[in-house]
Amino acid sequence: MKAKNINKRAIFYVLIITLFFHGNLYAQSAASEQKENFADDWARLTKYQKENDSIGQPKRGEKRIVFLGSSIFEFWKQKDPEYFEGKAYVDRGISGQISPQLLVRFRQDVIDLKPKVVIILAGSNDISGNTGHVTNEKIMKNIQSMAELAKLHHIKVILCKYLPINEYPWAKHIRPADQIIALNNMIEAYARKKHHIVLDYWTPLVDDQKGQRKALTVDGVHPNLEGYKIMEQVTEKVLDKVLRRR
Repeated sequence: MKAKNINKRAIFYVLIITLFFHGNLYAQSAASEQKENFADDWARLTKYQKENDSIGQPKRGEKRIVFLGSSIFEFWKQKDPEYFEGKAYVDRGISGQISPQLLVRFRQDVIDLKPKVVIILAGSNDISGNTGHVTNEKIMKNIQSMAELAKLHHIKVILCKYLPINEYPWAKHIRPADQIIALNNMIEAYARKKHHIVLDYWTPLVDDQKGQRKALTVDGVHPNLEGYKIMEQVTEKVLDKVLRRR
């Protein structure tokens, strides 16, 4: 009699454990199915989608300015948030992005926000991930497409000369200094031809090795706070000219 009770009890516990195990598997499976897959969002349009919706359209008299770029712009707001506070400045930098990703984002993160001005900083990530397929000519085509879209929508264009870099910590086999200089020359030539403004971030930051001055950078690629302060001075001078604020 006792043996039968023990067997019944054992069977009961086995059933409970089995149901619990399968219940967990079902819950995990359901959670997995509910989790949204963003593998198709190559340009990361979702990053600023909610923020774009929340800021809405510019108010009357507002001269909105969008900063479109990669980590240099994204980290800027993190390093010196006070620069962006109280201004109609919209930072739309995404770390690691290459110029075709900026082009894909251009409608959502620039045109739809209806800014007066867009500041475009592009090219370094294309170069740092160079597998032989990326050329300055291809980078320029993406920059040109963004500039043309902006002009079509009556947005003033500011094209940036890229910051000096002579080595990427994550890709030390690439020597980018001369390619960045050549790209900057192409950007200047295109800007002159199309009557766009050039914002020169290269000259005030460069050292005698065609890289960033050590006192102004955290890793030879990204500025530190002092480096960003210099960029702010240069940016404000150009914006004063473009918007005729003084």
